[in-house]
Amino acid sequence: MKFTVESTDPQSDARAGCLETDHGSIQTPIFMPVGTAGTVKALHFNDLKDIVRARIILGNTYHLYTRPGIEIIEEAGGLHRFIGWDKPVLTDSGGYQVYSLADSRKLTENGVTFQSHIDGSKHTFTPESVIDIQRSIGGDIIMAFDECPPFQSTRDYVDNSMQLTHRWLTRCMTRFNETVPRYGFGQSLFPIIQGGAFKDLRAKSAETIAEAGADGNAIGGLSVGEPEEVMYEMTSLVCKILPEDKPRYLMGVGTPVNLLQSISLGVDMFDCVMPTRNGRNGMIFTSHGIMNMKNEKWKHDFSPVDEDGVLPPERTCSKAFLRHLIISGEMLGAMLASLHNLAFYLWLMEQAREKIAAGEFSHWKERMIKELSQRL
Repeated sequence: MKFTVESTDPQSDARAGCLETDHGSIQTPIFMPVGTAGTVKALHFNDLKDIVRARIILGNTYHLYTRPGIEIIEEAGGLHRFIGWDKPVLTDSGGYQVYSLADSRKLTENGVTFQSHIDGSKHTFTPESVIDIQRSIGGDIIMAFDECPPFQSTRDYVDNSMQLTHRWLTRCMTRFNETVPRYGFGQSLFPIIQGGAFKDLRAKSAETIAEAGADGNAIGGLSVGEPEEVMYEMTSLVCKILPEDKPRYLMGVGTPVNLLQSISLGVDMFDCVMPTRNGRNGMIFTSHGIMNMKNEKWKHDFSPVDEDGVLPPERTCSKAFLRHLIISGEMLGAMLASLHNLAFYLWLMEQAREKIAAGEFSHWKERMIKELSQRL
């Protein structure tokens, strides 16, 4: 994998770059649609490619491990062939899902033992097994195994958790270096910064991760309940420590405003379930603000969903019709809302990239944030 910074913004730390993988190039900044179980909910892959124009999608190690199972994915020849997606894939390590299973897990130095949410069966993830599983899944970018401490954890807990994540990283990198990709294309391992909301711990973790010399680096443990200003403070802190010639991935973030603010701090890559999950529940993101399509005010509004929209369906789909679909629980409502939101997120990334290249990002960002923050 190769990453090149192509443009920088003179008034912020925003940058535009190109991430090259064996499954194609990714222009950054980039948002990655979340395909938890090998599919981005409610969307066909043709729509992801042709309308959303997704450059890379994310797969979830925990969910793919539990269903359909690694054996099926191996038999298919890896996740790309199993799902029919010929562009890059990033797989997370399953650490966040294990974090969310706090009531049914046991955390030790060796790894995490947990119960499947499907049938209650017991399984163990270790740093070594997580690398092996991700080798079998076949992501272009794979993540190191980490522990994500809950927000408002004590300093001692966060410190111990961070040090455990660092020890696990050493084991992940050892296993990664002693194994080879299974399907004829390269894979890159990204370590994950932790440290909660404690500045010194975040800095220490960023320094440790930077010293690992991986192809790229991820910022984890944010967007887990902390105030936005804390998220930005921690992101800014670690971006100033991480190497400039490696991509920076802020995990699980967030709203369009979060994305623009984080780009200005030096982040290159994002993922979040918000555009699809919230879309299925009637929240529509537009360049003029956020719409709740369940509101009565849209019932008689036959204008396009987004009059400045980037989607072909918006030329024929009215607010009233989309509201009807969502209120009625029709599958088409979830499809159109998800399609719109993801296309909007990817459009926003393209606009940010263009403004960075033109040296206009900071001014444009401030204007866009005012628009994006409105409730329509």
